Amino acid sequence: MRRPVAPDDVAAIRRIAAAAEEADGHPALGDAVWRDLAQPTPASAVCVASVDDEPVGVLHLAPPENDGEAIVTLSFVVHPEHRAENVERALLDAALADPSVRDRRVVLWCFGADDAADRLAASLGFVPERELRQMRVPLPLPLNPAWPPGIEVRPFRPGVDDHVWLTVNNRAFADDPDQRGWTIDVLRRRQREPWFDPGGFLLAWRGDALAGFCWTKLHPASPPRAREAIGEIYVIGVDPDHQGGGLGRALVVGGLAALHERGATVGMLFVEVANAAAVALYETLGFTIARVDRAYSREPS
Repeated sequence: MRRPVAPDDVAAIRRIAAAAEEADGHPALGDAVWRDLAQPTPASAVCVASVDDEPVGVLHLAPPENDGEAIVTLSFVVHPEHRAENVERALLDAALADPSVRDRRVVLWCFGADDAADRLAASLGFVPERELRQMRVPLPLPLNPAWPPGIEVRPFRPGVDDHVWLTVNNRAFADDPDQRGWTIDVLRRRQREPWFDPGGFLLAWRGDALAGFCWTKLHPASPPRAREAIGEIYVIGVDPDHQGGGLGRALVVGGLAALHERGATVGMLFVEVANAAAVALYETLGFTIARVDRAYSREPS
C-alpha cells in the first residue's frame, strides 16, 4: 500500500540500502530520493514490503523537483537476502495500482541496470527512456587546462552569483530533464547540502559574461566500501553563446585538477549516452564506464 513517508520508513530504507550497496558495490538510490526523504512533501510516499513485520523492500514515489510535469518517479531497493522472492515486482505492482499514479506519467529508475531490469520494466509496460553512464578516470590527469583567450576563472560566490548562474544553467540545459528549469529555491537547497563547497564550484567568465561553469563534489574515502576519495563533476555547462571554443574541455580538466588538489584520486561524472559529443570528449580524457543507470517510462493508463 502507498503511504506517506514516516520516520520508521526512512530508517528501514537506510538499513536496506546499506545492505544493497555492500552487495552491489554501488548505491541503489539517488541523491534526489535522499533529499526528498530528508524533507518529505505531501506528495512524497513509499510502498513497503515486509516479511514477518520486518521491511525487506521499499519503493519511493516522488513528484518532480521542478514544476511543470505531471510525473511520478519511482525508485526501489530490496534487501539482497530477499531478491529471489519477487519483492521488486510486488512493490511496483502496488505503486502502479494506486489511483494517484495510474493517471500520471511514470518514470522508473534502476541503478546498475542490467538485462533483468530491462525484462522487469518491459513486463510492466515501461520502455527505456534514458541511459546514464557513470564514467571514471584516475587522477591527476597528465595535462593542464587550456583556457580559451579572455577567460578568467574564479569560485562561485553564494548570494552574489546565484541568478546569473541560474540563467546560464537553464540556457545550457534547456533540453535536459534533470537540470533545466532550476529555480532559486532548488539552487539554495543544493547550497544547504553538507557536501556543498563554493570553492569547488568554478565559474569561467569572459568579461562580465558568465561563459561556463564546473560544479564539483568531493566524496571522501570511507573504507572498506570506498577506499579512495572520489571527485565528482556534479554539473558542467557552457553558455550556448560560448560553445565551440574548447571551454568545455578546459572546464573538465580544470575541475578535475581542483578535485585532485582536494584529495581525490579518482574523477567521476554522469553523462547521457545520447550526448555523443560529451561521451567522446570524456573518452579522449581517459574516462571509462563504471556503471550504467537507466530510466524507463510509462504513459498514463
